[in-house]
Amino acid sequence: MGDDKTGNGDRKRKRASDDPFDLSGILGSIQQGLEEAGIGVDLSGDCATWSWPKKSKRVKVVCVAPGLKDSVDEMGKSPRDQVVMVRVDTETSEALDAWVETGAVKSRSEAAALFIREGLTVRADELERLKGALDDVEAARERLRRQARHVFGEEAESATPED
Repeated sequence: MGDDKTGNGDRKRKRASDDPFDLSGILGSIQQGLEEAGIGVDLSGDCATWSWPKKSKRVKVVCVAPGLKDSVDEMGKSPRDQVVMVRVDTETSEALDAWVETGAVKSRSEAAALFIREGLTVRADELERLKGALDDVEAARERLRRQARHVFGEEAESATPED
């Protein structure tokens, strides 16, 4: 194989000795192909960032840990004392039941809590942007309250806004 004039034999031997989890060559090829298609992408760090042409749909690429054990362990370190009731479709309910059947989680509730946590982690940057917008809304509400107190005088200062 090493005598192959194209060098493929050497390349095959080198790949066989490479770390099987090193995806840099594959990611480099993907990055090149996407950039040729007009999709800007940076696959150099722990997570990928993408930018799409304005007319295209937005896509988010997320690095997800290969296992949920760390997430399950982390979830067990803090009390789950907040109740959130949600309605789910049959498919989601069956998927939660399947996770319970695997023994990875003890209940539907634990499975739901785990995947809510995972989803919030995946979408943390969007949530952070939304929090900034919510802060802006709260600041505007406070300005409105101050303005109302000014317009209505001291009576408005003693009144509490109804939620």
